[in-house]
Amino acid sequence: MKPSAILESALYVDDLDAAEQFYEHVLGLEKLAKVPDRHVFFRCGQGVLLLFNAEATRVPPAPDARLQVPPHGATGQGHLCFSATAAELLAWEERLTAKGVEIEGGVEWPAGGRSIYFRDPSGNSLEFAEPRIWGL
Repeated sequence: MKPSAILESALYVDDLDAAEQFYEHVLGLEKLAKVPDRHVFFRCGQGVLLLFNAEATRVPPAPDARLQVPPHGATGQGHLCFSATAAELLAWEERLTAKGVEIEGGVEWPAGGRSIYFRDPSGNSLEFAEPRIWGL
């Protein structure tokens, strides 16, 4: 057996409100759930993007809590790559620039395809890339 897909991905942020605004209004993701000061979740294609306040996720759930999710969390900046076609990459570059988001760089990959890099308000490295960079 092997996993068939990634269902959810998590990033840890230091300002949940700024992250919520960025992912909802700059990237246009649909918000699914929010617990103030703890997390905000977004739908992204067939998966879910989880944004956590890392400090809040390190606290074990109360014994009587309905959901007994074990503590977790990370420190430092993470990375996430969103899928985009070549045409969508151009549109994303325009949209991000118009929203005041700096494009840190772009890569033309040896096997074909291109990607662009930028950061969220917490400094997480984000990327839009053509799936063909991985032969997909």
